[in-house]
Amino acid sequence: MSATVAADTPAREVEVAIVGSGFAGLCMAIRLRKAGIDDFVLFEKAGRVGGTWRDNTYPGLECDIPAMFYSFSFEPKTDWSRKYPPQPEILAYLDHCADKYGVRPHIRFHCEVSEARFDEDDGRWDIRTADGGRVRARVLVSGTGQLNRPSIPDLPGIDRFRGHSFHSARWDHDHDLTGKRVAVVGNAASAVQFIPRIAPQVERLTVFARSAQWLIRQNGRPYTAFEKGLFTRFPVIVRMLRGWLWLKHEMRWPVFARGDTRLGRLFEWLAVRDMRKRVPDPELQAKLIPDYPVGCKRVLLSDHYYEALQRDNVELVDSRVSEVTPNGVVSADGREREADTIIYATGFKSTEFLTPMTVYGKGGRSLNDEEWSSGAHAYLGVTVPGFPNFFMLYGPNTNLGHNSIVFMIERQVGYVMQCLEAMHERGLKALSLREDAMRRWQRECQASLDTTVWATGCNSWYKTEDGKITNNWPYSTITYWWRMRRPALADYHQVPLDGDDDLSPTAAAA
Repeated sequence: MSATVAADTPAREVEVAIVGSGFAGLCMAIRLRKAGIDDFVLFEKAGRVGGTWRDNTYPGLECDIPAMFYSFSFEPKTDWSRKYPPQPEILAYLDHCADKYGVRPHIRFHCEVSEARFDEDDGRWDIRTADGGRVRARVLVSGTGQLNRPSIPDLPGIDRFRGHSFHSARWDHDHDLTGKRVAVVGNAASAVQFIPRIAPQVERLTVFARSAQWLIRQNGRPYTAFEKGLFTRFPVIVRMLRGWLWLKHEMRWPVFARGDTRLGRLFEWLAVRDMRKRVPDPELQAKLIPDYPVGCKRVLLSDHYYEALQRDNVELVDSRVSEVTPNGVVSADGREREADTIIYATGFKSTEFLTPMTVYGKGGRSLNDEEWSSGAHAYLGVTVPGFPNFFMLYGPNTNLGHNSIVFMIERQVGYVMQCLEAMHERGLKALSLREDAMRRWQRECQASLDTTVWATGCNSWYKTEDGKITNNWPYSTITYWWRMRRPALADYHQVPLDGDDDLSPTAAAA
């Protein structure tokens, strides 16, 4: 729709434009307000803040990072109901943050960004929205994240199914599953949470699992009234607990780094031993042991998934789906299981960063179609050459397999704030990443990723179809904190307000 907007459509002028109101976008907006910067707008395609925690509402949804660490360091919550936070509480927490820090008046709800183009004449981003609106901003910050577009598999016959179907990330709460024959395609993070919830109410549940998943006990539990009172009365305990949780999770990094495979083998042995205690059937056991190293795919946490699979009305099919028929789902062995409802727990289009928003930099170069034609990349996950004054939060190669992404987001927002401060203090029209800095980082990043467990051969949402790891950070969070503590401005081409407008990557590297 943005293409129909005339070039002379009146545009609002702001200093900073933010896209997305999940953890990343809200954190950026809050930091701007804390710095006394109110000249910004936050675009949100939906009618409420929350990002993935707003869009995902399936039964049993909760975070697999402990509640005390899955929150902003500057706004600790002391009254979480459980050790692992349920979706409604996380969403309420984000609402609370938006209100407490005065962000809500800056949000344009039901306003999806369709296109952003860098104007080389005045160093501003020309932003078009799907409703025909237009905003011009000095700085553009994307907080759209990596897990926002559901992925539906391209299965033969999928459109012929006569029953009801939906993706787990777009749960249909109006569709009653009671007494239904339900087929679940996929058995990863979402499935292990909602399967135990729906299994008791359905007539028959068939779980199609293309591959087994490494799964360990969550050991989740509610916080007692005494604990919540203690946290509220003595906030220092919460700060100490956050520090301990960070350290505890950080100690898992060697499993992913492949530096000491003994740790990985020990983890696998413990996981298999626990699974066999919980699942006495040898035939089912065989279906639940992965054929890839632990950590190659996301490690799952659940206290109830194995138990749900052992119900009399539940069947685990350890085979890929070959087709969907009008009456059900066919596995690779040719057997059809009839179903009234199909739930696709098949994850997200995680490697298609920023989509469906299109971003054009210097010379009209497209970020997704041209710059990222061989896979998304960004310097420290934040900036890209040829796209001045454009910053990403939770961008390429900043996802984690072992710790809290909120920690990473706060480091990124701090980095962006320092870049904005440098632009103001130095009187700069633009900061544009140097091409040589990007090449240097790409070589380092990919070389390091090649030594991790994610490069051992399994398919995962961390990779593109051709095997490039575009999502995960190749080091520990300690390393990320150190690298992000202050911007290396020498890696950026700095254009003064009254200086040369040539921001091309070639000129920047000269």
